[in-house]
Amino acid sequence: MYTTKRKTILVLFFLSIQTLLLSGCWDRTEVNDLAIITAAGFDVTDDHKLELSVNIFITNPSGGEQMGGMSGGDGGGAGQFIVRSAAGLTMADAVSKLQQMLPRKVFWGHNEVFIFGERLAKQGVDEPIEYLTRHPDARERANVFVSKGLAKDVLQLQPSIERNTAEVLREMAKSQTGLNITVKELAQMLAGKANAAVIPWVEIEQAQGTQKATPFISGTAVVKNGKMVGRMNDYTTRGIMWLRNEVKSATVTVSPKGTKGYVSLYLIKSHTELVPHIDGDNWSVTVKIETQDDIVENTTDLNLMEPEHTQELETELGTDIENRVKKALTKAQEEMNADIFNFADAFYRKYPKEWNQAKDRWDEIFPEVEVKLETNPKVTRVGLTGKSLIKPEQR
Repeated sequence: MYTTKRKTILVLFFLSIQTLLLSGCWDRTEVNDLAIITAAGFDVTDDHKLELSVNIFITNPSGGEQMGGMSGGDGGGAGQFIVRSAAGLTMADAVSKLQQMLPRKVFWGHNEVFIFGERLAKQGVDEPIEYLTRHPDARERANVFVSKGLAKDVLQLQPSIERNTAEVLREMAKSQTGLNITVKELAQMLAGKANAAVIPWVEIEQAQGTQKATPFISGTAVVKNGKMVGRMNDYTTRGIMWLRNEVKSATVTVSPKGTKGYVSLYLIKSHTELVPHIDGDNWSVTVKIETQDDIVENTTDLNLMEPEHTQELETELGTDIENRVKKALTKAQEEMNADIFNFADAFYRKYPKEWNQAKDRWDEIFPEVEVKLETNPKVTRVGLTGKSLIKPEQR
């Protein structure tokens, strides 16, 4: 009897302890109490302060009257987007000032896009990156961009398709037709052996048939020692991507010699290999590029079922790749002296001893590195028909 009573007391005691331990999260924050940041922009003010602008998603479960500012979503409790800005002496100071302006707690966990304004990028992106890589809530997988003009202006756009700027830029980055750079990748490039980086360049255009404007990616910003030193257009950016082995998707249109019309090819697969070589004071890199491509359109009079014609296309495609790569090399080596192709890492991996002896002179060596190109495009499929259905008189 006594033993049974004692066991009952012990069971009740342990159940009471478990109830206390499983009572819930003591530090939880309701979503209605959060200012959820989906995108952030960094600019420099006229008095040399760092201005932080954020695109905030405000939940509105009651479906009541909305706050002023940029709205989005479907209404009826879906929520809205607003843009708020604050300036400070440092990133942390600007974040603190921003928090003072908001009745809800700033939450970085859903942020997907960071934009550096042009002026700030030229002065240096190191400080924002230092804060973002140190802050526990900032997402290292968020995409980074440099905008023409102010980053704040890009955030304030109301795109006609997506709900806000963050969604537009995120989807463009995911399309794999241009550079896709994250916070983590940018930090690694800036801390790398070449101390040079590339960031997608964003501009604003007016959407056709509407008063709304939308951001679009137009080339690349080149950063060296933390500061933007130049830009490259879309054509040259593809050359950068070939050298960095980052071409995942592409459509290339060529005009075969001796015929009218064009042939468009879609890239299925590609691979780039950098083979460094040191011979005394001569440093060189052999770039080997292989591609597999499908023909998706033919407006010429060529019968693409014939091997000699597909070989002509492969030659044209190889020439297009080489021209883009050479353009990128010329601008990077001669105009900007920025190793954005990971040549330094390639030399370090193969020649660690020589690299350690010469790394302090890399700014002198890089412009003189000889680059040899070897392209090997292959047309894998020509489609269901060899000849074009377009009549000669229609070409």
